[in-house]
Amino acid sequence: MKALITGASSGLGADMARVLVNEGYEVILVARRKTKLEKLAKELGDKAQIIVMDISSTFNCMQLYNNVKKEKIDILINNAGFGSFGPFNNTKIDKELDMIDLNIKGVHTLTKLFLKDFKKQDKGYILNVASSAGFMPGPLMATYYATKSYVLNLSLAISEELKKENSNVSISVLCPGPVETEFNKVAGVSFKIKALNSSDVAKYTIKKMFKEKLIIIPGISMKILVFLTRFVPRKLILKIVYKIQTSKSK
Repeated sequence: MKALITGASSGLGADMARVLVNEGYEVILVARRKTKLEKLAKELGDKAQIIVMDISSTFNCMQLYNNVKKEKIDILINNAGFGSFGPFNNTKIDKELDMIDLNIKGVHTLTKLFLKDFKKQDKGYILNVASSAGFMPGPLMATYYATKSYVLNLSLAISEELKKENSNVSISVLCPGPVETEFNKVAGVSFKIKALNSSDVAKYTIKKMFKEKLIIIPGISMKILVFLTRFVPRKLILKIVYKIQTSKSK
């Protein structure tokens, strides 16, 4: 089997590639940073190939699909994404629109293109990386939280469609809390709670994906938090999230 992984140059993307290769799968690694991709591919050996590409462009997403559609992809992992911190009226609109292009349009485009092929062959796995942020609004990271809500709800809707069609295609959505990756540096935040180890999250996620788990939430504390959001009034959630967000500021 062969997996295509976006955002694969570091963090969860790289660690999920390591897990899959260790289990005997081939991987196609996609990211913008050529040097890091080459270093990872060298580590993984002949089971890895790289594609240097910025998939925040819809055109590039379509080109990526056209470049690999003959490779018989069995697993699509939409991992590429980033965040930004600050009051909505202060954050830079160019960065936010780039975030929407990557976090939403990139995931949407690749999911749709590969899903069509997976449905034709009646098999395949799609893993969309969202966040625990997708379950709630996020003052001070408003755009990021909104993008992850899109990814979460898109994945859930597709899952129900596949279920009603008795399809053997599986879609999962990963919704972690803080993970030890480069996300903090890019977003400009510093988490006060202990982040999960990226390698551990990758192993847990791949295991659950193959078990066709729909919503994957690593860590018991985050599972409890997400469960509790069902019962807490929205206004209270906003106040709690705002307080948590202010503690992240560097």
